[in-house]
Amino acid sequence: MAAVSQTEATNLTTPSSNNNGSSSNTTFSISPVTLQKLPHLKDYIPQQGLKTQPNPLEHNPFYHPSQGFYISHSDVVLRHIVFDLSESFPSPASSIAYQRAGPRDRIFFDPSQTRAAIVTCGGLCPGLNTVIRELVVALWDLYGVRQIFGVKAGYRGFYSSEPVELNPKLVHSWHSKGGTMLETSRGGFDLQKIVDGIQDHHFNQVYIIGGDGTMRGAVNIFDEIRRRKLNVSITCIPKTVDNDVGIIDRSFGFQTAVEMAQQAISAALVEAESAVNGIGLVKLMGRSTGHIALHATLSSRDVDCCLIPEMEFYLEGKGGLFEFLEQRLKENGHAVLVVAEGAGQDIIPRTDAQKEERDESGNPVFLDVGGWLKSELKKWWARNHQNDLLTVKYIDPTYMIRAVPANATDKLYCTLVAHSAIHGVMAGYTGFVSGPINGIYAYIPLEEVAQSKNGVNTKDHKWAWVRSVTNQPDFMKV
Repeated sequence: MAAVSQTEATNLTTPSSNNNGSSSNTTFSISPVTLQKLPHLKDYIPQQGLKTQPNPLEHNPFYHPSQGFYISHSDVVLRHIVFDLSESFPSPASSIAYQRAGPRDRIFFDPSQTRAAIVTCGGLCPGLNTVIRELVVALWDLYGVRQIFGVKAGYRGFYSSEPVELNPKLVHSWHSKGGTMLETSRGGFDLQKIVDGIQDHHFNQVYIIGGDGTMRGAVNIFDEIRRRKLNVSITCIPKTVDNDVGIIDRSFGFQTAVEMAQQAISAALVEAESAVNGIGLVKLMGRSTGHIALHATLSSRDVDCCLIPEMEFYLEGKGGLFEFLEQRLKENGHAVLVVAEGAGQDIIPRTDAQKEERDESGNPVFLDVGGWLKSELKKWWARNHQNDLLTVKYIDPTYMIRAVPANATDKLYCTLVAHSAIHGVMAGYTGFVSGPINGIYAYIPLEEVAQSKNGVNTKDHKWAWVRSVTNQPDFMKV
């Protein structure tokens, strides 16, 4: 954590040297950094339209606020914490800071007049029900809010159905269930109808749980609310089992997904070891990033090859995938191959119609890379090893992984991120995302997160660890 008194960018100080030019005893210091401006209701609501009051946590019997309990404007979280002091210092742009998450001493909403809406959008992810539960319980118990509503079926629920009243008793056991009790959907984004629905139901706090597509929609909702000058705070809680949301350390549900993927890999290993020339093929979630496949491979240690969207590969010829698998079969009699769903999409043959196909969220429809690899493996083997057996067992655990309840680690994450979101909204912030940065929860402008991506860097140490575990080549043609 670093403290700043203003939002200006300044350079890190240069090192000082002793008289002989050596810098062995150099002292380094960091000047104030660039604090990203966080949208606030007072940016567009006249001062007379906003009333503040002391935070009710001051009188909550379970809290004993002391000095330092409340977060101040000068409490920030640095985005980058690793610097190479032996080289030139980074530019101010690399020393970005965000407001630290947590309770403020004054709030901008009267709990008795607060009407909070919670909505889940997009695909399923472990932990959705835990986030909903923690939002309801914390709003109720910490701040005394009694008007809490669940919006059914994603964004379209704002205008297509009546919201459901929520309370701690109703959501008490939701954290033990997979999926979302509020139901979800893709598409249905009609900006004017959604904001009209927010107005018609007199919601003044909106908690949106969703991935990158959902957040891009939330940016538009925030802009429209600001254009209409509505006293409504909107926040997003990032949800993506793929862990592809940028800036934050990770998103909830990811660790559960990696844990569940172990079961599929273990089953693939058993199938492969139990057959003559057996190959266990596992397809894991990961449209644009291979984080689940990468972490599952590192955790398992039973994987012979890991393919992710961030890397290119080819099938036949010297240095290709099939040559590598053939060598593994000769050495061990079996092989386990893990592939992310977005890997190899550029080399799978497809018709013109398939190239244009889109899902409800407007994303390109991916072909089944697992099924294609299985087919190509069998055809290649039949051409080159006509008298030898080959068994390929294909396992796709996608819906098993995303439909389970969150594990203990993700449940704790869900609690912290939900509480962080509530504290920020109550403090009058809007158009923001809550999430951990270098282990500390922070508030990040929604638009910044919506535009960011968290891809796997195949040039960093973590991908090198994967290759050291699998001993796979880089599959680059020479």
